[in-house]
Amino acid sequence: MRRREFVTLIGGAAVWPLAARAQHPKRMRRIGVLAPQAEDEPEQKVRIAAFLLALRELGWVEGDNVQFVYRWSAGANAADARKYASELAALAPDVIFTYGSAGAELLLRATRTMPIVFALVPDPVGSGFVNSLSRPGDNATGFMMFEYSLCAKWPELLKEIAPSVTRAAVLRDSAITAGIGQFAVIQSVAPSVGVEVSPINLSGATEIESAIAAFARSANGGLISTASALLLVHRDLIIKLAAKYKLPATYTERSYVAAGGLISYGPNFLDQFRRAAGYVDRILKGEKPADLPVQAPTKYELTINLKTAKALGLNLSPSLLATADDVIE
Repeated sequence: MRRREFVTLIGGAAVWPLAARAQHPKRMRRIGVLAPQAEDEPEQKVRIAAFLLALRELGWVEGDNVQFVYRWSAGANAADARKYASELAALAPDVIFTYGSAGAELLLRATRTMPIVFALVPDPVGSGFVNSLSRPGDNATGFMMFEYSLCAKWPELLKEIAPSVTRAAVLRDSAITAGIGQFAVIQSVAPSVGVEVSPINLSGATEIESAIAAFARSANGGLISTASALLLVHRDLIIKLAAKYKLPATYTERSYVAAGGLISYGPNFLDQFRRAAGYVDRILKGEKPADLPVQAPTKYELTINLKTAKALGLNLSPSLLATADDVIE
C-alpha cells in the first residue's frame, strides 16, 4: 500500500468515529415525578433533593443524560389530581416516581404499562397496587412506608408520654385504604393501653379545626396522627391546634416534631427517597418493576420535642428520653 493511501485510510478511520458520535448523540432519558405536596414546601424540597442527589451519584445528571418532568398536587381536588397524573402519563417518561398512597393510586389509574416507582406507601398489597411484596407483578414497585403493625406503637407512645390521656382522636384520610387500615390497627390495640379512640376524617382546614375543637371540649384527650399526604398538607394547622387545646399528640415522622409537634415514631423517610432512586436507576438500565420486590423500611426513629412537652406540663421519664433517636430542645 502506498504511503498516500495509508495516510488517507488512517485519517478516514480517525474521522469516522467522530462522525458516528455526531450521528448518535447521548440518549436523553426522562423521569416523571408526581408529588403530593406543594413545590415550595420545605420538607418536599428536602425529600426531592435527596432523591435527585442519589440519582446523580448513580450517574444520572439533569440536563446531561436525564430530564425531569414534575406535577405538584398539594391541596388539589380529586379531579385536578387525576388530571395531573394523566398529564404525566401522557408525556410518556421512561419511569415515573411518586410517593404516598394517593399518588400511586392516581398513576395506576392513568397507566398500567409505564414503569412506576413509589415510596411511603403503607399497604401496597391491600391497596391493590402490587400482587405481592416479593413479586409485584405489573408496572409498579417501590418502598412501603411501614407494616400496619407499626401503628400499634402510636397509642402506646401517647399513653407513655401522657399517662392522663384516656381519649384519642385519630386523624386519618378515610378516602384511601391506608387511612382505614391504620385506624383499624390503632382501634384494636387502644383498649389494652386504656385509651378510647375515635376517627377525625381529614378534609379541609375549616372542618379539621371544627372537629378538633369539638373533641377538645372533653378532658383527658390526645391526638394520633396517621400517615397521609393530606395530613402533611395540614401539618402546621394540626400542630397549632394541638398546642391551642393542650392536646398531647403523636406523629408519624420527625418533620412534625421539628415544626413543634410533641413526639413521632416512624421510618426514616429520606432513606426511602434515596433507595427509590436506586430502583429508578435499575429500571432505566432495563430491569422491570415486576421483578423488583417491594421493600420495607430499614430505619426507624423516635423524636421528642422537649419544649412542647414542657408547654403541655408533661414530665418525661428518663427511660423514654433514653430511647429517643433525637431530642429537640
